[in-house]
Amino acid sequence: MSDPRIVFDDVSVDFETERGVLRVVEGVSLSIYDQEFICIVGPSGCGKTTLMNIVAGFVRPSSGSVTLDGQPVAGPGRDRGVIFQEYGVFPWLSVRDNILFGLRLKSSRVPASEQQRVCQKYLELMGLADFAQAFPKTLSGGMRQRLAIARAYAAQPDFLLMDEPFGALDAQTRSRMQTLLLEVLEREGKTVMMITHSVDEAVYLASRIVVVTARPARIKTIIDVPFAYPRREGLHETPEFGALKAHVRDLVMAEYEVQQQLGSAASNAA
Repeated sequence: MSDPRIVFDDVSVDFETERGVLRVVEGVSLSIYDQEFICIVGPSGCGKTTLMNIVAGFVRPSSGSVTLDGQPVAGPGRDRGVIFQEYGVFPWLSVRDNILFGLRLKSSRVPASEQQRVCQKYLELMGLADFAQAFPKTLSGGMRQRLAIARAYAAQPDFLLMDEPFGALDAQTRSRMQTLLLEVLEREGKTVMMITHSVDEAVYLASRIVVVTARPARIKTIIDVPFAYPRREGLHETPEFGALKAHVRDLVMAEYEVQQQLGSAASNAA
């Protein structure tokens, strides 16, 4: 196996609150390798997004370190594309200009002479070519999320960081978006870190699933997903998929119970 691209080394994160210091991440050590698809699952509010935000350069560890290709993560960078649940598109720009926006930044890896070609490539790849002049308000939720992914990909990052990117979509659109993402990754090849509350989504997409505990987030277990790529929607119907999904769900639900117990204890103490 090659050297890891992203390394968490005994990472903890504390936030200052009105009630004092709140620890949201504790002692996380994790290595992510080239072109892996890592999904992080755990209870709501446990610290999953904080882990992603460290890699994105938005949050710094209180202790420990996170390195990217051997260098400490010091802030955001063009090598990391971030996709949020809220679509993250500019409503005042057309679909085409949303994609071109990142390509026109000084930090862009795409020469000016290539920008239109790259933009057209991702318009077609994401099925948005017929809507190039449309504005985001006229698009469905799924199309806006395709636009967010197109914009992130067009900037040619090495790493794709995704925080519940399909969480606001209906079930059918979400399923189509998952399959589209896998198809794009087949062609493009990226290292992906995704935060999700959907165990089904994690099992379908990931090469490894990282289950984290109730807050503060610690690694409970890491599961190697045994299904080969490329994956298709029929995988959901197999007994092996159902068994792994049930196993991961049980692990996550156990942490929800711990979280509820901690919440009850805190209420009683107050």
